[in-house]
Amino acid sequence: MSPDTGPIGSPLSSAGSPPAAEFPARAPQRLSVSFEFSPPRTDAAEKTLWETVTRLTPLRPSFFSVTYGAGGSTRQRTHDTVARLKSETGIDAAAHLTCVAATQGEIDDIARAYWDAGIRHIVALRGDPPGGMGGAYTPHPGGYANAAALVAGLKKIGNFQISVAGYPEKHPASADEKADLDNLKAKVDAGADRCITQFFFEAEDFLRFRDRAAAAGVNVPIVPGIMPVSNFAAVNRIAGLCGSKVPPWFANMFEGLDDDLETRRMIAATVAGDLCRRLQSEGVGQFHFYTLNRADLTFAICHLLGVRPK
Repeated sequence: MSPDTGPIGSPLSSAGSPPAAEFPARAPQRLSVSFEFSPPRTDAAEKTLWETVTRLTPLRPSFFSVTYGAGGSTRQRTHDTVARLKSETGIDAAAHLTCVAATQGEIDDIARAYWDAGIRHIVALRGDPPGGMGGAYTPHPGGYANAAALVAGLKKIGNFQISVAGYPEKHPASADEKADLDNLKAKVDAGADRCITQFFFEAEDFLRFRDRAAAAGVNVPIVPGIMPVSNFAAVNRIAGLCGSKVPPWFANMFEGLDDDLETRRMIAATVAGDLCRRLQSEGVGQFHFYTLNRADLTFAICHLLGVRPK
């Protein structure tokens, strides 16, 4: 899968008012970015997705990733989208793969099919129980017990590059922060190459997580997951499911704008761009964007960060 920040690059005080200091202007510089998509379910959604891919490809991301529906519900669409991304853009494409609703043999067969198709990057996830992240997770009979076991299994099949998830604010099912970090370290010890975090809105949450992970012996890159959103109701719902908090200042930014999409988009780009610049000032050089299959906000934020078409 962070700061108390407000718009226009200014950290907010605990009272919610910006101090006088603002981030200095930055010269364009090359950062590493990656973009996540969901496999389209309709012809209209497919058209939107490939318009988004066309807009974002010139930014030369390090990779694209494609999500995997609950219980493998998008298995074939995920495979087709990943294969098409790689063949048509020439950019590395990563397929999400979960432990849910499949035996080890079934998951291994899916991984081999990716390997045979030239896909060498997997985002390995435990996956959510059928009732969502709030429900109790029970491993599938004969399946992989958790993401660490999945990572180990994938490494036996081929030398995949493997990304795994991290949770700056703790996974909802983890007993505490230590248990959460122990789980992340188990995934890395099993062979994971990178941790991509769940989205967050306070930079300090990410920075604390990064420091705690390093202290726990997690020695792979920790990449912040950024979700630029213009629909407050939607992000509030998603955050509730995945354990991310929505700070009061964020809600305040969208107050009174239910019928003003244009302003919401401008605010969303400013807030997310501010978060990225704050993290960049703390040495972060990689960002993973949850695009929601739309290009506009992600493209704008990358432009702010100096990531632009050549």
